[in-house]
Amino acid sequence: MKLHLSLIMAMTLGMSIISCKKPDLSSPGTYTMLSEEVMHEGTWLQWPHDHTYANHIARHEETFVEITRALHTGERVHIIAYDNTEKDRISAVLTGEGIDMTQIDLFVCKTDDYWARDNGPIFVLDQNGTPTIQNWGFNGWGDKTAYENCNQVPKKIAEAYGIPSINIDLINEGGSVELDGNGTLMAKKSSILNRNRNPGISQKEAESVFTKYLGVTNFIWLKGYKGGDITDDHIDGTARFVNGNTIVTLREEDAYPGEYKRLANATNANGEKYTIVDLPFSKNTLPGSEEKGIYVNFYIGNAVVLVPNFDDPNDEVANDIIQGLFPEKTVVGIPAIELGIDGGGVHCVTQQQPLF
Repeated sequence: MKLHLSLIMAMTLGMSIISCKKPDLSSPGTYTMLSEEVMHEGTWLQWPHDHTYANHIARHEETFVEITRALHTGERVHIIAYDNTEKDRISAVLTGEGIDMTQIDLFVCKTDDYWARDNGPIFVLDQNGTPTIQNWGFNGWGDKTAYENCNQVPKKIAEAYGIPSINIDLINEGGSVELDGNGTLMAKKSSILNRNRNPGISQKEAESVFTKYLGVTNFIWLKGYKGGDITDDHIDGTARFVNGNTIVTLREEDAYPGEYKRLANATNANGEKYTIVDLPFSKNTLPGSEEKGIYVNFYIGNAVVLVPNFDDPNDEVANDIIQGLFPEKTVVGIPAIELGIDGGGVHCVTQQQPLF
C-alpha cells in the first residue's frame, strides 16, 4: 500500500495552482513538523463507528461525509475504517453521495473513537529531509476513555505505507500543540503538564522534547483549565496560528482570565508580536448542553477552510471573519453540533499529511 511516485507526481501537478504556504525546513531539532498551511498530500479521518459507543454512525456520519466532500477536490482523503465491513459500507455511502472515489483511500484499522487529531500520525521531516511518522503516546486524555486501538494507529499506518516511524516517550495529543511554522509552539499546561499524562515532567523538559521532535524553540504557554472537558482544555479550542503572524482566538470576554492578554503580548521567534483576531462563540447553547459552539476549531485544507457550524446566527459571522484571513481559499461551514456536544470540532477529527 505504499504511495507510488506516479501518484505523488500527479498530486503535485494537479494541485499546483492552489496557493499554500511554503515549508520552512530549517530546524534546530532532529525533526521538523510543518505548518498545517503547507501543501497537503491528504487529510486523515477516523470514520465514526458503533463498536465502542452506540449511535456514533447516526450522530456523526453526516459531518464526516461533508468534511470528505469539501476536502476531496483539493487533496486526497485517507479514511480509517474499523474493519472490512465498515470499509465497504463507507465506500457505498460516499459513492452514493457522488464523491470521486479515486481521491479516497480507505485503510482498515481498529479504532476506539474518531478524534484523529489527538491519536493519529504526526508527519514530520528528519534532518535528512526524510518523511517520518511520529508516534506520540496517547492514553485517552489521561485514562478517561478507551484508547488501546487508537494508540496503535500511527504505528500501523507507518507499517502499511512503508513510512519510517519513531516512538516518542511523551503523552501528547495533536490538539494539545499549535505551531506557527516559524519556530513557535503554543500549548496549555493543563493538558501536557498534567499528572494524568506526564507525571513529574517539568515545563523545561517538555520544551526540550518539543524542540527535538517538532523543531521549535519559542514557546507560548497558557495555564488552561484541568477537568473542564475530557481534553483538559486543548489549545486548538482556544487559539490557532494563521499565516505565520496571526493568532485567531476567543473574544476576551469569553476566554479564561488572563489568556487573551497573554496571547496579545506573546511574541514569535523573532521577538515580534502577533496580530490578534478574535471569534465569537455560537450565540445559542448546543442542544441538551450548557456549552456553546466554538469556531476556533477550524481546519485549513489545500483549497478550503472547514469551519464548525451550529445552525446558529453566529455561523455567518465566524465564517466571514475566517474567510477574510484566507482570501485564496473557500470557507466551508461543516455541521458540527454533534461534534460540539461530544467536546470537539472539525480540527479535532482531521490530521494533515504534508505533500513531501
